Amino acid sequence: MNPEIDYIEINKQSWNNRTEFHVNSDFYEMDAFLKGKSSLNDIELNVLGDIKGKSILHLQCHFGQDSISLQRLGAEVVGVDLSDKSIAMAKKIALKTNSNSKFICSDIYSLPNCLDQQFDMVYTSYGTIGWLPDLEKWASVVQHFLKPGGKFVFVEFHPVVWMFDDDFDKIGYNYFNSGAIVETESGTYADRNADLKQEYVMWNHGISEVLNSLIKNKLVINSFDEFDYSPYNCFKHTVEFEPKKFRIKHLENKIPMVYALTAIKNI
Repeated sequence: MNPEIDYIEINKQSWNNRTEFHVNSDFYEMDAFLKGKSSLNDIELNVLGDIKGKSILHLQCHFGQDSISLQRLGAEVVGVDLSDKSIAMAKKIALKTNSNSKFICSDIYSLPNCLDQQFDMVYTSYGTIGWLPDLEKWASVVQHFLKPGGKFVFVEFHPVVWMFDDDFDKIGYNYFNSGAIVETESGTYADRNADLKQEYVMWNHGISEVLNSLIKNKLVINSFDEFDYSPYNCFKHTVEFEPKKFRIKHLENKIPMVYALTAIKNI
């Protein structure tokens, strides 16, 4: 990556730009959420299990819907995000919903400098690691914040999805991490017609890179599953074949779209 590119500042601004549009979009169903609807999907609920009384660190929480949904299930939750506007919004939503979830504005790699606590669980999901250049460093942060025997729960879009161009017509990107991808986007996945244009910096991470980063940081993987659908309608040319299950219409069930894993801190 070009050392002159400040990816943290670029991506912070990018997510700051998105926040208000996302909060007001149909995609995030804020009215229903404020009335008690959970933002969590079956995929993550199944791997989270019973979290009542558990302490959970939620990495890259955006404006806090999943953090608050976890808290509604009985967990004590700290949410973290790079975007100061997202964190400010998360705190407002927590007040509106009488949630005691706490929120911290920090990039993931710097979090050990501003949070001194270990958790029963670390959780992160959907569109998170693509914003991070170094997964071994990421996994070391996960390990740092887990109590001995603590559980890491990770749900993410499958790297096969990120190989395609936006229309899913052809392979446009490397499956493996071949360096920073610097692009400019008009609109946003939650509102494609939003009057919004921003630059962002991302990285692709293959499955072996993810698994090895956790293994090298003494996290023992005890489940790994792949899914042929997305619970979010955030891609182009989708069809909803069952409620809240979306596939790329012309690719049907032929590609993995999401994966989920759990790992235990074994030290």
